[in-house]
Amino acid sequence: MNAADLHTLTGAYAAHALDPVESAAFERHLTDCPVCAREVAEFAATLARLGSAAFVVPPDALRVQVLAALPTVRQDAPPTAPVPGGTIRSGRRPGGWTKLALAACLAAAAGAGGLAVQQHRQAEEARGRAAAVRQEADRLAGLLTAPDTRTATGAATGGAGAGTVVWSRERGRVAFLASGLPAPAAGTTYQLWFDDAGTMRVAGLLPGGDGVLLLTGPLGGARGVGVTVEPAGGSARPTAAPVLLLPLT
Repeated sequence: MNAADLHTLTGAYAAHALDPVESAAFERHLTDCPVCAREVAEFAATLARLGSAAFVVPPDALRVQVLAALPTVRQDAPPTAPVPGGTIRSGRRPGGWTKLALAACLAAAAGAGGLAVQQHRQAEEARGRAAAVRQEADRLAGLLTAPDTRTATGAATGGAGAGTVVWSRERGRVAFLASGLPAPAAGTTYQLWFDDAGTMRVAGLLPGGDGVLLLTGPLGGARGVGVTVEPAGGSARPTAAPVLLLPLT
């Protein structure tokens, strides 16, 4: 393995995707290559931020337990009263249901059924979010381990915070890592753009000043990535000067 090969392993090393022999050789290379050492640190920070996203999915057994409990709605026995001759008379006909009791049981069953449906829907939504996070993690891992992965870092306008882009022409993907950018004002968001030779193309929204975003859309021939502050929901075209403009060269 020559030095040129070692320079392509920064992402794979940060993602623990190298075998022991490759890892040892790359670690020896890191002691003499500050560029690779910086890239490994940036990749590790990206992976750490992505790994901080977590969702709690309700267990499947919860839905089964709720549905199983629906037929067991309990009804108290009606009061009894003595009558002349010492006979005890029940407040309802034997084996029958009063209208009030029936209505109460139906209402209870409907309420429990609604709870089960709501919990099932919430569980499905949580599974969907978790699946999306796993898919995003897989895509980012693929980007970080691409043999031609490169990075560029720059400070934001005014010196408050910084941003890093990670891209691979081979995979056609770009990720953006924000660190310490000021929180956007209420009603606004950070919006990412691909710079196609001066034409800005929408690449995604980042609602806070810290985080990782895998840019949407193909990399194509984009020469850079810009960041602007836009109204919540984003804009079709930039409405303000960029706070960050990073080259993809």
